[in-house]
Amino acid sequence: MKAIRCKSYGPPSNLVFEETTDLEVGPKQVLVEVKACGLNFPDTLIIQGLYQFKPELPFTPGSDIAGVVKAIGEGVKHVKVGQEVFGFVPYGGLAEEVLVPANSCFPKPPQMNFETAASFLMAYGTSFHALKDRANLKEGHTLLVLGASGGVGLAAVELGKLMGAKVIAAASSDEKLELCKKYGADLCLNYSTEDVKSRLKEMTDGKGVDVVYDPVGGSYSEPALRATGRYGRYLVVGFAAGDIPKIPLNLPLLKEAEIVGVFWGSFAMKEPQANMENSMQLMKWHAEGKLKPHIHKTYELKDTALALEEMMHRKVMGKLVITV
Repeated sequence: MKAIRCKSYGPPSNLVFEETTDLEVGPKQVLVEVKACGLNFPDTLIIQGLYQFKPELPFTPGSDIAGVVKAIGEGVKHVKVGQEVFGFVPYGGLAEEVLVPANSCFPKPPQMNFETAASFLMAYGTSFHALKDRANLKEGHTLLVLGASGGVGLAAVELGKLMGAKVIAAASSDEKLELCKKYGADLCLNYSTEDVKSRLKEMTDGKGVDVVYDPVGGSYSEPALRATGRYGRYLVVGFAAGDIPKIPLNLPLLKEAEIVGVFWGSFAMKEPQANMENSMQLMKWHAEGKLKPHIHKTYELKDTALALEEMMHRKVMGKLVITV
C-alpha cells in the first residue's frame, strides 16, 4: 500500500510518499481502507519529534480517519466488512489502509461524507471533553476561546454556544473572526491589534471569564489567565504557538482558579465508555444539523507535505482533509 512516511524528524518536506508493507488485522482491530484523513495541529508536532509521545521511526502520521472496513479481527462485532466507518488512531492514518482499535472505530452516520467524518472526532471530541468533562461548562457561563478559527477552536466556539455559554472568540485576524461569528461567537477579540487583558475586562464588565479554552499557548496564555474571574477554569489544550508558557502560580491562588489539563487522546483510550457516550452525543447533534465542521481545503495523499506546511504557517481556518 502507499503511505506518507516520516523517516527522520523534521519539517513536512522531510516526509516521503512511498509503497510500504501491507497491514494484517489482529484481535480487537479493524482494518480500514482509508478514504479521507483529517489533519490536526499535533500532526505537525509529531513529525518534528515535538509531541507528547514519539512514535518509533519510521512511521506514518495521521489520526482522524474515515473509510470502509476491509477486515475485522477476533472479538470485533459492532462493525462488518464493507461498512463505512470513521475512527481515531495515535498515528498511521495518512495511508491507503490503517489498523484502528475496535473501541476507536465507529459506524459512519449516513449523513456524513468521508471528508466530514475525517474532520469530526478529534476536533469535536477534544472540545466536548474539555468543556463538558474538564470545565463543567454551564448555560450562562462566559467562555473565551483562543485560536478560535482553528480546528479545535472553531469546534469549541460551536459547542460552547450550543451548551448555552456566552462565547468570546479570539483570533489573529478579522477574516478569521468573521468565520467565528458564523459559528456562534457572541463577541470577538483580535489579539493582533487589541490588548487581551483590558479588552476582556471591558467585555465582561470587570467580572472576568468563567472558562478559557487555550489550544495556542505562547504569549497570550498569561493575559488570558489574568482575565479569568473568581473560580475560573483555564483549560490547557495545546501549544500551537510553539512555546509552552510559564505561569506565575500566584494567579490561580488569588482568583481561586483552576488550571486544568485536557488530553482527549488519553481520555479516549483509558475511558472508552465515557468517550463513546460523548461521541454519540456529538453525532446526534450533527444529525440534527447543530454541528458542521468547516473544511478549509482538501489535498491528495501525495500532497500531504504541502497541506502540513499551510497549517504550520497559520493559513488554515477550520480543517484540512487529505483524500485517499
